[in-house]
This record gives sequence, C-alpha cells and structure tokens, in this order.
Amino acid sequence: MKSCIAIASLIFFAVPVLRADDRWVVYEGTAGPGKGKHIVLVAGDHEYRSEETLPQLGKILAKHHGFKCTVLFTQDVTDGTINPNIDHIPGLKNLATADLAILFLRFRNLPDAQMKHLADYIESGKPIIGLRTSTHAFNLRKDSPFFAKYQWNNKEGGFGFGKKVLGETWVSHHGAHGSQATRGIIAKGQADHPIVRGIKDGDIFGPSDVYGVNLPLPGDSLPLVLGQVVAGMKPTDPPLEGKKNDPMMPIAWTRTYKGEAGKTARVFTTTMGASQDLTSEGLRRLLVNASYWGLGMEDRISERSSVAIVGDYNPRPFRNDGFQKGVRPTDLQMK
Repeated sequence: MKSCIAIASLIFFAVPVLRADDRWVVYEGTAGPGKGKHIVLVAGDHEYRSEETLPQLGKILAKHHGFKCTVLFTQDVTDGTINPNIDHIPGLKNLATADLAILFLRFRNLPDAQMKHLADYIESGKPIIGLRTSTHAFNLRKDSPFFAKYQWNNKEGGFGFGKKVLGETWVSHHGAHGSQATRGIIAKGQADHPIVRGIKDGDIFGPSDVYGVNLPLPGDSLPLVLGQVVAGMKPTDPPLEGKKNDPMMPIAWTRTYKGEAGKTARVFTTTMGASQDLTSEGLRRLLVNASYWGLGMEDRISERSSVAIVGDYNPRPFRNDGFQKGVRPTDLQMK
C-alpha cells in the first residue's frame, strides 16, 4: 500500500499542474492607439516556426501600439510544452472576445470543440489575418462537421478556408524552396494604400520562398505586394531571370468574406511570415499596418510608428520538426 502511495506521489510531482492561463500567453498593451482592442494570435504550423513569429508579433503590437495580445499554441496535453505536431490548441475560447484574429496554421485536424471556436469567429464578420500556410490551414477528418466548409483540398466545398476566406488554398512553391528568397515589390497603383504606408520596394524581404497562386485572385481580392523571386537567399541577391518573375505572384492582398450570419469581414493575407521573415522591418510594418486596417483603424497608421523587435529574437531556420522542444507559453512572457 505504501509503495502505491509513493508511486502515485512521484507521478503527481512529475507531471506539472497547469493553470488555465499558463497554457497561453497574454501581452497586455498599456498605451497606444490599440488600447482597449484584443487581438488573438493562433500558432500551429509544422515548418515555418509560427510559434516564434506570433509571440514576437504579439509583443510588438502590445508594447509599441497598446493592443492586448493573446497568443495560442499547439501543445502537448500532458506537460503543456509547445509542439506543432500535436492537434490540440487550448484557449481558443479567447476568440469570443477578440476584435481581430491572426492565424498561422497548417494542415490542422483539431477536435470538433476546438474547431467550433474557430468557426464561430470566422463566420462572425470580424477581421482575419492569415499568414503563410494558413492558405491550407485545415486537414480535417472526413466525418468532421467542419470538413466540407474548411478542408483545404475539398473541391466540392470550394477548397475550404484558404480559398473561400483568405482568397487562395495551397497551390505550389513558385520560388525554389530553401534556395530562392522573396523580395517585396509594391503592386502597381497601391503605393498609397494604408497597409503599405511607410514601405518601399525592397523593404520586405524573407528567406521563405514565393508561393504560387492562381491568377487572378478571386472576388474583390486586391494585391498589395508582389513577390520578386530572388536568385539566392540574401537581400543583395538579384532577381531571378525568366518566367518566375513574369508575372510576379501576389504575396499580400486584401479581400472581404461574408460569413454565415451575413456579416462581412475584412481579410488580409500574406504568404510570408516565417519566423526568419520577421527579421525584416518591412514585413513587420506590413503586419502591424494590416492589423490596424483590419480593425478599421487605418487613419491611425503612421509610417514612422515603431515596429522594433521586442527583447531577444533569434528565429530558428524553417524546416519540418525544427521547433525548439521543451518550451512552454510561460517561458515567452514579455521581459
């Protein structure tokens, strides 16, 4: 009997007891135009280190702009460590109080109860920002009640969340993956759009490659930034010669999405967003400006507002299973 009690005690102390608010991280904005607005950022891709991109973006939006930012992650159920390979995102209920959702997901097959929180938000008419692999955010089981509407490759459902909400699903790597980087070029006639305020050609750069899209983008999609395929991985490398840049693919655009309740949401999509991409000041400014725009606050966008990195930021290279193991949301608090 005593040995059983001892074993039970060891198990109890070996498994951390997680409080609900330890399963996600909240960055409280104190002052700035965003004070009083709540942004929920949801990280869950396998390759491009969304678990690094979104906490840093949340810190920037909170510290420099005053937004309250709640960042959610895919997690191990037992110990609460961040693990992109697990289909479990605690805290999606926070979307009920969100004014804006920023999603960086890839091929998620979430439990129905968790998907419902996402679906309720997506159909609510509130603004959505989708990064990189969110064009193919969901790979749901066929008996899921959300399969037809959100499954990334369901032709009968119109190619799901990516195509219907963001404007495109997964198509292709247009630039060579891992060897041809992306330089942002402002789309013709869009230099005065508030989302690109303070951004010039070449300010946006990242080692992630340009994604292919089907042209033209659907509906009222408005390309803002085009992706110039670069013949290398450095900002100084020249553009690739040939058909890859003729025409250039859109890498950032706006559109609207009318949800089931008949309410129309502002949507911004970029096929950039890897954690290494975020070292680009131009991309950080693009994402901050897009957050203001999504919230209908474009009159508050300043081309000189701070988008500086907050704290230490040493992003890991993008690759499958390349995440840092053993990290918990509590390790990512603002310092």
